[in-house]
Amino acid sequence: MSRLTDPTGVRVARRVYHVRVESTTARDSTISFRALGLLTYLLDQKEGWQVRSDQLSKGEGREGREAVRTALRELAAKGYYRLERRRLRTGKVVMGTSVAEYPVPQWVADHAVFSAANAPAVPVVEQADGSFLVEYPDGTLGSDGFEPDPRDEEPPAPAEEEAEQEAPTASEEPPAAPTRRPRRTSEQKAADDAKTQAEKDEKAAEKAELDAAAEEVAKWWWEEAEKRYGPYAGGNNAYVALRKQIRNALAKKYTKNQCGKALIQAAVHWPSAQQWQRALGIVTNRNVPTRTNGAVPYNDAATWGNHGETPPGTPDSHEHDDSDDATFGVVNRMQGV
Repeated sequence: MSRLTDPTGVRVARRVYHVRVESTTARDSTISFRALGLLTYLLDQKEGWQVRSDQLSKGEGREGREAVRTALRELAAKGYYRLERRRLRTGKVVMGTSVAEYPVPQWVADHAVFSAANAPAVPVVEQADGSFLVEYPDGTLGSDGFEPDPRDEEPPAPAEEEAEQEAPTASEEPPAAPTRRPRRTSEQKAADDAKTQAEKDEKAAEKAELDAAAEEVAKWWWEEAEKRYGPYAGGNNAYVALRKQIRNALAKKYTKNQCGKALIQAAVHWPSAQQWQRALGIVTNRNVPTRTNGAVPYNDAATWGNHGETPPGTPDSHEHDDSDDATFGVVNRMQGV
């Protein structure tokens, strides 16, 4: 039998479970190449697919509707295809088709009976196990020609010597039951969901903080650079690229003040990647700045000046901490340099 996934779909009589044409079918000289090609196409469809001659005739390289119908009639006469009038267990009657990978002798015989009776479709009746029987004009039921589905065959019973097993003695312990992962309670699921959401919120807050810090430094430098070097004459995307450079540096744990000092050190509106990395190295004492007369030891006071502290209450004030996170206190004091 063929499992019916759609009451109006194709039932395919298969001997194997991958789509191919058997050698005997491919070499059947009693059908035309047109019919063989159409059969191959039908066999390549999933069960439940509906055969429609008007749809089969559409598309580039396809033959007309009458040519398709002629090929279907040829396949029906040779036992590869048939149109069925299916009466389901629910009492509903639907039309469907069956396709075989090999010529089914029963279909050939049924075709002769019902074509002589001028019946356009073979009537079949669904049984309790899902299979179908052909209903003949005299009211009797007969095989529909489908071979037993290997999926429905029961596995062979074990041999008696294998089936007989000694009863476990009292000293033998029963095998341990397989361990299963306990199902989460609603409280555990809620706690896990809350933890996951908290982690997402934390990452979102970190991202927002980085974006805001990068925007702050980039905006400050774009205005500062215009004062020092004049309006930027390059492309419009320079500011966005600069902000991304700064954000990447902040993500690598450079501070805002270090980024501001590095921008002054680079001495251009928008430093290249190499200039940016070198400037960051200089302001963090990892690189030694060079001058025309050769390299000199780096000295922060000599490079940045030894200015007094910014008055308390200003954006550059260090009144709350003495870290580099203050808002460009050193950078703003360098405007006169």
